[in-house]
Amino acid sequence: MDILQAIYNEFTGFFGVGGIIKIVQTGNYGSLATLEGIQTLLGPAIPLLLVIEILRAVFYKRFKIEEYRIPFLVFVLNRFISGFISIAVIGFCIGLFQPIAIFKTEFKWYWLPYGYIIWELSHFVYHAAAHKVRLLWCLHSTHHAPQHMNMSVNFAHFFLEAPYADIIRTSICILLGVNPAILFLIMFIDGLWGSFIHIGENVIKDGRLGFLNKILLTPSHHRVHHAKNPLYMDTNFCNLLNIWDRIFKTYQDERMDIKIEYGITREMNPNSIWDVYFGEFVCLGKDIIAAPGLKNKLLYIFMPPGWSHTGEHKTAKITRQSFIDAEQHIDPVKMDTATEIGLQNKLQA
Repeated sequence: MDILQAIYNEFTGFFGVGGIIKIVQTGNYGSLATLEGIQTLLGPAIPLLLVIEILRAVFYKRFKIEEYRIPFLVFVLNRFISGFISIAVIGFCIGLFQPIAIFKTEFKWYWLPYGYIIWELSHFVYHAAAHKVRLLWCLHSTHHAPQHMNMSVNFAHFFLEAPYADIIRTSICILLGVNPAILFLIMFIDGLWGSFIHIGENVIKDGRLGFLNKILLTPSHHRVHHAKNPLYMDTNFCNLLNIWDRIFKTYQDERMDIKIEYGITREMNPNSIWDVYFGEFVCLGKDIIAAPGLKNKLLYIFMPPGWSHTGEHKTAKITRQSFIDAEQHIDPVKMDTATEIGLQNKLQA
């Protein structure tokens, strides 16, 4: 009986329907008018989209279990660890930094835009660092390893990534005066949108979402972010508002003449949970062992992926700029798809 109850709790927890079931059982429908009630109603939205995505793929005979298997296994692996650590570090950071905040805001609607802009800044800092610092990339690469884009990719994260991300984001927001209650509201909104933008072409083929593509970070932008094409490397770090990507010049629209290739650039086995989860750590360890001197060993930890003590760097920044320079040299307007593919292969060789 305890096993059945545990399965039931996991099922309702994953699909976010536990709160709704409780409201129905108690008959306390008035709670739906509260912020917590609204969150309870919206909670099942992302798991429901995942189910719709899978069912639609099955209906059109496009469902491939390997596209969902590794993200699901990663989710199961993380289930009982990451969430509890994240909650703890968020509370710790609020208690530590709120007394020394530069200033403090109130839980008022007019502070929400400010809070969101600061939140996006903090998310940009965390996310850019995850791509620019080799050790942090080892944690983040699990999320980029899947070679397909669908809703299940949202659940593919190394278990320590969420805690360290929340340390960075919470600390910056609290120090810059974001009210904790507003911060939790923003985290909820951002979590929903951050999950939604992983939706696959099976459900929304054109991820640009019309006019929203000029205002928000859409699924199209996030597909670009997950691409390993040279032009798309290390772009679109924001989650909902693209203000900081534009300011720091990491904004990149999807180009219809460039077919997105998902995954990471190193050779790997995308169907191996161990390679997806620990592969980058193994590669980093090998580079550290082979590097001469303590300085070079430390640099491998903190320099960007692709950095080499030999000077033969293959970082994302260099690869992307080489592609842009070569493309402009070949054709100042736009080259055809065949030329683009050939150029990508040359740069990645």
